[in-house]
Amino acid sequence: MPAGLLTLVLSASLLTSASAAGAPAADAARVRAVPLTELTVVSEQVAFGLQRPVAITGLADGRMLIAEKAGTVRAYHPDTGLAAEPVLDLSALVDTSDNERGLLGITPAPNFARSGMLYVAYTSLPAGALTLARVPLNAPERLQVLLTQDHAEYGNHNGGQVAFGRDGYLYWSTGDGGHANDPFKAGQDLGTLLGKIVRIDVNRACGAKPYCVPAGNPFVRTPGARPEIWLYGLRNPWRFSVDVDNSLWIGDVGQGLVEEVDHIRPWQGGSNLGWSCKEGTPIFDPAQCKAGVRYVDPVFEYEHFMTESCSVTGGVVYRGSRTPEAWGTYIASDYCSTLAFAVRPKSTGGYESATIGRFPTQPTAFAADAQGELYVLSDLPGFLSKVRFERVAPANG
Repeated sequence: MPAGLLTLVLSASLLTSASAAGAPAADAARVRAVPLTELTVVSEQVAFGLQRPVAITGLADGRMLIAEKAGTVRAYHPDTGLAAEPVLDLSALVDTSDNERGLLGITPAPNFARSGMLYVAYTSLPAGALTLARVPLNAPERLQVLLTQDHAEYGNHNGGQVAFGRDGYLYWSTGDGGHANDPFKAGQDLGTLLGKIVRIDVNRACGAKPYCVPAGNPFVRTPGARPEIWLYGLRNPWRFSVDVDNSLWIGDVGQGLVEEVDHIRPWQGGSNLGWSCKEGTPIFDPAQCKAGVRYVDPVFEYEHFMTESCSVTGGVVYRGSRTPEAWGTYIASDYCSTLAFAVRPKSTGGYESATIGRFPTQPTAFAADAQGELYVLSDLPGFLSKVRFERVAPANG
């Protein structure tokens, strides 16, 4: 991948959005970014004893909420540590029959401080249906299912990230149905929610549905298409994040050759990310490639055999203040290699990337706290670690 310098030039509206999110954006944006090769990541374990932690989200009060695969949500605060008891227990609803099934995603409502409402994604009993629901943190009996997608045949490829965009809509990722080779050809099929990122309006109901489809969704007038679809052509989007400009950074797990990161701008709704015509940029299944169809290529990809990798863990863009030189850098990893991948748009177009260290064992999810500083989860060790950046001397001395 090309390397180079980037001077962060952001519009006033972008800076305002970042400041509203708690990051001192204006100060950070004035700092000249250093080449990615002059950054390294350092992780400090701050909590242990979690049981297969797979999702994390930050709250305005400084807490981090952590989803454990079996259906419980734990709370961590840097002043008091990891709470002994779960703050939410949905284990009676969650199907954990396969390694990849479980409680997979959590995000607070934009008005969480007032409503206490949490949005969750999980595989539900009895048959592993992909399920999007909302639940008051202090009243699990009031859980309301919003949307489901059948997913009974295979236990893997469930996606499961859930996050609110800057547009106020809720985004949800789903896998292609599991097994291998896209058995249902779901990635290119607009008639199913499998292999997609969905966008819905959860602030109102439409007819019998407890949500509405935004009028600006790309397929609302496409015959046979699910109108909830925002993006398609995904295999197993294991973690996406929403940046301050409402763009999506997506880590999409590959078949066995290539792992990819996609960066989709707000005006790119309806984009086809290629699966299963393509796996990253290489052609995977020519029969799924259609003449005249435009596929959006990843902004970063890496091969398994070169890095001892197996599965990308999508991350977040750093918008904190502790290391302003890293501001605007997207950070991701891989479940097997634990390599720290840094990706950043270049002012001249395109993207620069670098490998800037390693994360702890089996990274499953990243999130930012109220100050924009980063945390990472480790699956089977059950760790939570705080992430910071350090400057390193240039290679040429």
